[in-house]
Amino acid sequence: MTVPWGRVPGVSASHSAEMTWPEELGRPRAGFLVILLSFSFPENIQSVELSVQPDFVKEGTERLTLQYSMLRGVVEKQMWFLNGGEIKPSSRYSVEQRSLVILSPNRSDTGRYAVLLTNPFSSGTAHVNVTVLYGPDEPVLEARPAQPFYVPGDSLSLFCQAEGFPQPTAEWAFGGQTLSDSRKGVLNRTNVQTSQGGVYTCTVFNEQTTERRQKSMILNVYEKPAGNPMCSVRSANVNADLQYHCRWSGGTPQAQLSFPALSDTSSGAGNFSLTVTASDYFNGKTVTCVAVHPVEENKCNVTASGPVEFLPAVRTTVDSEGKIVVAIHCVSEASPKAVVSWSKGSEAVASGTTYQIGSDTAQLKIRDYNVSYFLLQNYTCTCRNPLGSQRREIQLGGPSISDSSLFPNQDGTIITLTWEVPPTSVVTGFDIQMKGPELLSENRNGSQTRGTSNTYRTIQQKPGSARSADIFALNPSLTYRFRVIPKARMTEGEPSEVHRIGPGEGLSGPAIAGIAAGIPCSLLFLLLLGGIIYLCVYCNKNKSRQTRYPVSRAVEKAITTQSDTAPHNLLTGGLKSQPDYNRFQQTPSERSVALPTFVAPPPVRVATTV
Repeated sequence: MTVPWGRVPGVSASHSAEMTWPEELGRPRAGFLVILLSFSFPENIQSVELSVQPDFVKEGTERLTLQYSMLRGVVEKQMWFLNGGEIKPSSRYSVEQRSLVILSPNRSDTGRYAVLLTNPFSSGTAHVNVTVLYGPDEPVLEARPAQPFYVPGDSLSLFCQAEGFPQPTAEWAFGGQTLSDSRKGVLNRTNVQTSQGGVYTCTVFNEQTTERRQKSMILNVYEKPAGNPMCSVRSANVNADLQYHCRWSGGTPQAQLSFPALSDTSSGAGNFSLTVTASDYFNGKTVTCVAVHPVEENKCNVTASGPVEFLPAVRTTVDSEGKIVVAIHCVSEASPKAVVSWSKGSEAVASGTTYQIGSDTAQLKIRDYNVSYFLLQNYTCTCRNPLGSQRREIQLGGPSISDSSLFPNQDGTIITLTWEVPPTSVVTGFDIQMKGPELLSENRNGSQTRGTSNTYRTIQQKPGSARSADIFALNPSLTYRFRVIPKARMTEGEPSEVHRIGPGEGLSGPAIAGIAAGIPCSLLFLLLLGGIIYLCVYCNKNKSRQTRYPVSRAVEKAITTQSDTAPHNLLTGGLKSQPDYNRFQQTPSERSVALPTFVAPPPVRVATTV
């Protein structure tokens, strides 16, 4: 028998309680109250499992759902955990009936998820590992060793890495072609060349997410231009401006060129020009071109200058038609190169049949058969560039020789004649003439023959450009005379001076040797002669100092009286005068030495002729 008991303290109102008396016990006895309570409790939680939808979660999908299931039980409370940390409901995490919903899952949602289910009498737990697939991220590219540029011959490696799960694969491409020699994102380059410089692209791919990404980098392989930069200056705008030019072509990349002294802002690559107005400021001024290349910096200099004074050069030839061709060259040192203009008298000269001006304007050619056409003609050449001008007048003259010389060899068997021609002389050739014995020659039998001539004869002919001639087979014991005749076709000019060679000219070798040996002998003879003369003079002086004897005062008086009159010629003729005895009649105080003993002189016989 079941009797409703009503509410039982301590029992939840949601549960029902009934009072039950077992019928097999019969009716209850009096005095006893037996109360049997029978309660209905929640079921225990058993066999909890978690599942994930979808099976493969990719970063960026709309939602990820984790749902639990269990064999039996009543859940009063559910709690969700990620890697041990409780998940609180938020804008991304939502706890729904039997599930956890993650909106826009990302890589940070990867981990171990768990759910805890509880009721007042039991609990259940389940967990599952969730992996969110992602990537690849933007690749990171790197060159090692890291340098701003490389030069031919260097070695390096290119690295490509990108985050992702699973790990994405990487491959390199260059010039539109995939490079198969890259491994795991590493591309090695040895002995790199300029042709291998450029854009390298790395592509990363995730097979699970089917996503791919690309990124490129520039590999700089630089090579400096060959040689050194070249500077020049040219005329521009009809000799009104100066154009400075700098060139350093080639290389990778091209060098940047500039003229800092002319402009702070203008520059160019490989080939650069800058035009300025010509003025005296630039005359003689050195301007520098600065060439900047990543591998090397270099420079070159150029100096502009006006034309300087110059001397025209005249050259004469004969063309195939037999015409005399006179070429006049006017070249003045100048930078930029001077342009030459020509005039005859007061009229400008233009190219035609008679006159031809060279392509560089520095040469004027005049053609005619008759040499007299060229004589006494005044031509003027003017050299001009933006910094000034110079002019010279040329008056052409007939064939002539300004100077000549003769040089024999040591044996006297060979001579060399040299000569000079006035700068404006018209000469087409030279005749070398000789007067004297014929040159030694070999006849067919091998014997030498010799002839002689008292007139000049031509032995050689030289072109107008020649300035020397060699003459062989001379006999050193004979005398020869040579001269040079200038010619303008058939017209002869004044001959050069005559040069002689042979014994008749100058002193012979033995004579020169005798003179050379006689000079010191003559000097020695003069020294000996001088010594002899000196000895003679010295001896005569000693003889004149003989001993004189004293005389009486009467005799002294007589001699003194006679000294005022002229001596008799007969007494003095061929005889020596008597010694002066008076000087011995001095007082002892007047004598420096004792008087000698007087000895009477022998008698002298004097003859008088009437």
